Amino acid sequence: MNSPRSAWLFLAPALVVLGVFFLLPVLGALILSLTDYDLYALADIRNLRFIGLGNYWELLHRPLFWSALGHTAYFVAVGVPLSMGASLGAALLLNSPLARCKPLFRTALFAPVVTTVVAVAVIWRYLFNTKYGMANYLLGLLGIHPVDWLGDPHWAMPTIILFAVWKNFGYNMIIFLAGLQAIPPDLYEAARIDGASAWRQFRHITLPMLKPTMLMVGILTVSGYFQLFAEPYVMTEGGPLQSTVSVLYLMYDEGFKWWNLGSASAVAFLLFLLMFAVTVLMVKLSRRGEHPDGGPA
Repeated sequence: MNSPRSAWLFLAPALVVLGVFFLLPVLGALILSLTDYDLYALADIRNLRFIGLGNYWELLHRPLFWSALGHTAYFVAVGVPLSMGASLGAALLLNSPLARCKPLFRTALFAPVVTTVVAVAVIWRYLFNTKYGMANYLLGLLGIHPVDWLGDPHWAMPTIILFAVWKNFGYNMIIFLAGLQAIPPDLYEAARIDGASAWRQFRHITLPMLKPTMLMVGILTVSGYFQLFAEPYVMTEGGPLQSTVSVLYLMYDEGFKWWNLGSASAVAFLLFLLMFAVTVLMVKLSRRGEHPDGGPA
């Protein structure tokens, strides 16, 4: 038995599972997005009509879609830098030779990642409750009037961003920590001998060596934050005044509240195209300033 044939035989079970549970549903959703599949078609398939790009055209002319896209873009633009900054800062602290009880702090900081979103979101709703929440209690000690964190359109999304950063930064922290530990210590030792300060070591050694890691973390974080759903669904239900409705939340409403499955599928593919475009842009920007052989300029 030749080698390529053996490889395909070993890959066959995984490819079958991937095809049945991923490729076929994606193909089915793409076909649905080109139809007016709704509650009436669900009751009688003869009511189903092929409308081509009608769902996409309607979404692009729908104010709520652009509003949800704006909320999602705001969440990504603010949340991703905060999440990556917190992750890198925590990783630097854990990687410091002065740090003590590293396993304990590493576990504690990673714990929110493996905690159920719904459970911790309910706790955060109590923490940011207008009347008896801990956040407003602390503000009261400083003489500041209570803030309606989840009931004010201006504060609801920042509160969700803060929650999402706290919930997810531990995952990126572990990746950054692995990247930091892969940097040869000889580089820092040579820099210290040359009189480089800690800031110069971070700027000229740590950041350049972490560039591939930062790209991967950036792509993962952007992709995850574009799929904002659970946080507003549990904490605000899209309110107040639809100020926390994301693209994925809109897809959920279209598909499982109004049963417009064709429109919901179109929302999903528009979100995919947006995420794909942003990912390609990030990869291209990361390659600027590199030599053709892949090394830094």
